[in-house]
Amino acid sequence: MARPLRISFPGAFYHVTSRGNERKAVFKSRRDREQFLTYLETATERYDALIHTYCLMDNHYHLLLETPAGNLPQIMQHINGAYTTYFNVKRARSGHLFQGRYKAILVGKDAYAKELSRYVHLNPVRTGIVDIPEAYEWSSYNLYTGEKKAPLWLCRDFILAYFGASISAAQRGYKDFVQGLIHYEYDSPLAEVTGSLLLGSEDFISAIKTKFLQGRQPSNDLPPLRQLAPSVTVGTVFDEVDKEFGGDTALARDLKIHLCHKHSGEKLRSIGSRFGISDSAVSHASKRAKRRIETNEELRQKIQIIEKKLSSPRNEP
Repeated sequence: MARPLRISFPGAFYHVTSRGNERKAVFKSRRDREQFLTYLETATERYDALIHTYCLMDNHYHLLLETPAGNLPQIMQHINGAYTTYFNVKRARSGHLFQGRYKAILVGKDAYAKELSRYVHLNPVRTGIVDIPEAYEWSSYNLYTGEKKAPLWLCRDFILAYFGASISAAQRGYKDFVQGLIHYEYDSPLAEVTGSLLLGSEDFISAIKTKFLQGRQPSNDLPPLRQLAPSVTVGTVFDEVDKEFGGDTALARDLKIHLCHKHSGEKLRSIGSRFGISDSAVSHASKRAKRRIETNEELRQKIQIIEKKLSSPRNEP
């Protein structure tokens, strides 16, 4: 299995997820969840982690965390390692608890962090566990809205600052912000992740690539580097799709959108402007094409040929 690429630096902001091995439950009791929260607290004390939001599901968890000391690996080794030891001792078991290494997406500390906080807090609603986020006990949502007293180790100030100057106004504003999407289907902010690693503005992504990735060579061991390398052009995607699917305008359009979204490195807004559609429409078209590819063997084989051409040396810088 390819190891995930890690970028660490002081002040880095991440969306972190970790799933149970074989998707099995990692939290089986109230005590388990309470114990996990103590490891979040000790991570702030021992490793200077800033925990912005959390949500503990049955077989995985979500965190938004910041690393003033640039030490994400040490923080995560502490959280996952300590909890695995606790879980194994309690149940007289041994071996891995979590599936592989945690997934960490480096996030621009701006409006993307605000959107991700809503995504994290709505996770129990999206999965149908509860109808409203305040009904779920094991997330930081009620600590943001003031329904429960927040522990000192939870860092709420950065995200709440978007919603008001006073704490009461910010809490009301944040509650409205989250609840405004409860009854609507919406696109995950993670749909805009670049190279399975970066989420942020074009300036943020460009700066990270320049500072941390320039000069590093893609390999089978670090596949995100290939995705983050200068991408194929939109024109190349259009040409290849038209050669194969030019006679089916509707299908060709969805395939162009999907392949541009996957390979060009352009933002949803930029892709949408080429077709005269919204960000949301781009995401839906890409998902629609992906489903067709996955369920149609002939189409899948043709797309594999196109993708092989797109990744060939003549399309690389």
